[in-house]
Amino acid sequence: MRHVQSDPELQGLVRRFVTPDRRYLRLGGGLLRLDPVERSAFVRDLAQAAHEITPAELGILFEGGWRERKTAAWLVAVAHRTEFRDLVGRLLLASEGPYAGAAYCVALAKFGSAADAGLLSAYLDHYLSRPDLDYDQAVVLGTLLHLDEILGSAYATRFLAPGGPWDRWLEVRAAAALDPQYCRLAVRQLCAFVGETAEAFASLDCGS
Repeated sequence: MRHVQSDPELQGLVRRFVTPDRRYLRLGGGLLRLDPVERSAFVRDLAQAAHEITPAELGILFEGGWRERKTAAWLVAVAHRTEFRDLVGRLLLASEGPYAGAAYCVALAKFGSAADAGLLSAYLDHYLSRPDLDYDQAVVLGTLLHLDEILGSAYATRFLAPGGPWDRWLEVRAAAALDPQYCRLAVRQLCAFVGETAEAFASLDCGS
């Protein structure tokens, strides 16, 4: 992992793409609370950032901490850079730090293919067998439900079967967890935001 405090190259990318207007903090559920004027400005700025950043620079951000990785995941979602699919999947499975998991889910949801559903399923196969860990299980399952809705598939069915992996994980944890259906709706709303930003991104491509 590269550390922003000691890495001038990463520092420069953070200043350009991560911290303007506290971008890394606003990416996520906070986007859904923006008023129309704020939303329009944020969409424009995020589309511009996705247009300006290069694949090599995205790779560097993905080597940073959670702020850098979270921002990079959103930028690849907006630009539909599916060449980062496997990397996003590996980072999600590794779960090396907090706060970025939902951003990985948004990217995979927006890529929207069977390959993305497979990466989400691999995460659930691993982490629903670990009731000692409360990471992004509900968000990942909600994302898989969203992809099932888009693809007309049933990848989530085996996880949600009565007495299946999700029920067993909840039972052993004996604690409240986010409802995957709630997470599905949230992912759908965030993907709609990405879609709106992707349209602005495409207009920049047409104008260049």
